[in-house]
Amino acid sequence: MKLVRELAGVAAVAALAALVYTCGDAPAPEAPDARDRLPLVPLGSDPPSARRDMLEELRRARDAPRHASDGGGRALLKAPAPAEAGRRGSWTIVYRAGPQGVAVGGFVRLTVPAFWDWSPAQTVAPEEPGYTTATSAAAGVTLEARDVPGFWVDFLVRGRALAADEELEIAYGVGAAGAQADRFAERDSRFWISVDGDGDGYGSVLVDSPALDVAPGPADILSLVLPSTAEPEEPVTLRLAFLDGHGSRGARYEGEVALVSAPEGLELPASVTFTAADAGVKAIELRAHGKGVYRIAAHAADAGGAFGAESNPLVVEKGVARIRWGDLHGHSNVSDGTGTPEDYLAYARDVAGLDVIALTDHDHWGMLPLDASPEQWRAIREVTERFHEPGRFVTVLGYEWTNWIHGHRHVLYFGGEGQVLSAVDERYETPTQLWDALRGTPTLTFAHHSAGGPIATNWEFAPPSELEPVTEVASVHGSSEAEDAPRRIYQPLSGNYVRDALKRGYRLGFVGSGDSHDGHPGLAHLVNPSMGGVAALLTEDLTRAGVRTALLERRCYATNGPRIVLRAALDGQRMGSRVAPRAGPALCYVRAIACAPIAAIELVRSGTVVETLTGEGHWDVEAAFHPADLAAGEYLYVRVVQEDGGAAWSSPFFVE
Repeated sequence: MKLVRELAGVAAVAALAALVYTCGDAPAPEAPDARDRLPLVPLGSDPPSARRDMLEELRRARDAPRHASDGGGRALLKAPAPAEAGRRGSWTIVYRAGPQGVAVGGFVRLTVPAFWDWSPAQTVAPEEPGYTTATSAAAGVTLEARDVPGFWVDFLVRGRALAADEELEIAYGVGAAGAQADRFAERDSRFWISVDGDGDGYGSVLVDSPALDVAPGPADILSLVLPSTAEPEEPVTLRLAFLDGHGSRGARYEGEVALVSAPEGLELPASVTFTAADAGVKAIELRAHGKGVYRIAAHAADAGGAFGAESNPLVVEKGVARIRWGDLHGHSNVSDGTGTPEDYLAYARDVAGLDVIALTDHDHWGMLPLDASPEQWRAIREVTERFHEPGRFVTVLGYEWTNWIHGHRHVLYFGGEGQVLSAVDERYETPTQLWDALRGTPTLTFAHHSAGGPIATNWEFAPPSELEPVTEVASVHGSSEAEDAPRRIYQPLSGNYVRDALKRGYRLGFVGSGDSHDGHPGLAHLVNPSMGGVAALLTEDLTRAGVRTALLERRCYATNGPRIVLRAALDGQRMGSRVAPRAGPALCYVRAIACAPIAAIELVRSGTVVETLTGEGHWDVEAAFHPADLAAGEYLYVRVVQEDGGAAWSSPFFVE
C-alpha cells in the first residue's frame, strides 16, 4: 500500500488515523474496561520499523465516544461539474443538518479524496489549488475555518447552533487555480463530509458522502495482452485496450488497429475496428495452428498521433504446462485505492486479461474501515462471487491485515467466506494470533513489501507452511528479494530481505503482486517507476482450489509486471520442489521467454548469485547451470533480468 502522498512521519500518519476513525481532535478517552483484550506486545520487543504510535492512535480513535448527532445530516453536490483525470475544476457541496443540528463549536469537515492527486482542500491561500470557502444563509450562524494541511478543512459553527434542515455550502477549488482531480479515472470518488454534532471534537463520517465520477484522459497507451500458454488449434483471447496516460481504461479511440503476428501462424484478422461503443476495450479470439512462440504487434493512429504495442509472448505446444496469471493484492476506494471494487475486478478481467484476482482492501485504512463496516465487506463478498467463473476467471475474497508493528499481510479466503480479523483488534495483533484464528480453514496469508517500504515484516514469526507457503518479492513498492534486486524496495531494512527469511530456514515460494492503488490490477507496472508485480501460477486447474494447491506446493513464480515465461527445473524437479542432497554436479535447466531483451539469467544459491549468464540481447534464452555438491539446508532459485529492469524470480528449490 502507498500511504497518503508517501507520508513517512509517524505524526503525519497518526493524523490520518484520526481522520479514519474519529474525524476529531479531542483528547483520547480512558480505555473501556470490558473488552477482553490481550496485552500489547512489549515496547522493548518491537521490530525496528514498528510504528507503535500509529497503532495506539488507531485504537484511541476507535474507542472515542460518539454522540447521536455526530455524522448527522446529508450532503449533496450542487450542479456537479464533470471531472477529468488530472484536470482542474471546482465543486460545491451543500450540507443540510440532521434532526439534532450542529452545536456551537461543532464542525462540518471536508476531506477530499486522499488518493491520489486531488488538491488538498485549504482555506488560507486563494491563489493556490484547492482553495475552499464555506457560507451559510442561516441567520446568526457564522463559520470559522480550521485547516489540517494536507488532510482536511473544518468549518466550526459559531454564533448559534446550526438547526435541523439548515444548510451551509462548501465551495472547493474556487480560487484562480481551481482544484486538480485525481490523476486516475474512477467512479464514485467521494468528497467525504464528517460532522461533529455536539461540539466535543469527535465526529463521524457521512456514509453517503457525495460522489462523482472522474473521466479518463485522452488515449495515450495501447495495451495488448495474450495468455502465455496454449495448445495448437486452441482458441485464445487477445485483449486490446486504449488507456490514458496513467493506465486508466475508457480512453476513447475510434478507428482501425492493424495486427501482425510474428512469426506467422496465428489465425487473426489483419485489423480490428474500434467504435465508440467499445469504450476503448476489445477482445478478439484467435488460434495458433502450430508449435511456436508467438507475439502480436499492433499499430494505430488518430489525430493525436500514432500508437504502437507488442503483446507478451504466447507459447504454443502440445501438452504445454499451463501458466495462469494472477494479481493477489490490490486496493479499491473502499480503502486507499481508486475506483470501485466492481471496476477493479472488471479491469483485471477485461483489460489486464488476468486468470486470478483478489481485491485486498485494508482492514482499517480507509474513510469507512472494513473492520467497522460490515456493509462494505458484504458488498465486496457479493461482487467477488458475481465475477467468479471457475475455469475462466477466478476471484478470491481477501483483505489486507495492516499491522503497524509486525508488517502487512494479505489474507485470502479460498472458501469464499471469511471475516475481517483486524490488526487493530487486540485479539489478532500478532501473526501468531492471526494464523491461529485462520487455522483449519482453506485460507492463505502472504507477507508483502517485507524488506521495507511502508513497514517491514517481522520475520521472528515463522510462517506456518500450511497457511503461508509463499511470499511477495515484488510490487509497486519495488523488490524485497535481496540487496542486489532490480528495482529494490525503498527504505529497506538490512537483514530483512526475502533471502534473509530463506536463510532462517523458511520454505517460501515466490509471487509478485501489484499492490495496485490506481485501479489497474495486473498492469500496475505500466506507469510506475518501481514496476509492479504479478504471480505466475503453474496449474491446469483454474479453480479456487486449484490455485490454492499451486500456491501450497510453490508451483509459482514472480515477476515485477512483465509476463515473462519462465521454466526452471533442478534434476528434473519443478520449481518449489524439495530435492535430495547430492555429490557432484546437478543440472538446473532454465528457459526464459521475455517481454524485452534479456540482460542476465542468474543462479542464486543460498543467498549468493553464484553464476550469471548474459542474455546478449535475446528475448528467448535456454540455459543450463551445474551446481555441485548440494547439501541439506541449501536453496537455489533463478532470477531473470531484462534490459529494461523487468524481472522474474522462480520459486526456490530446497535441498532436504
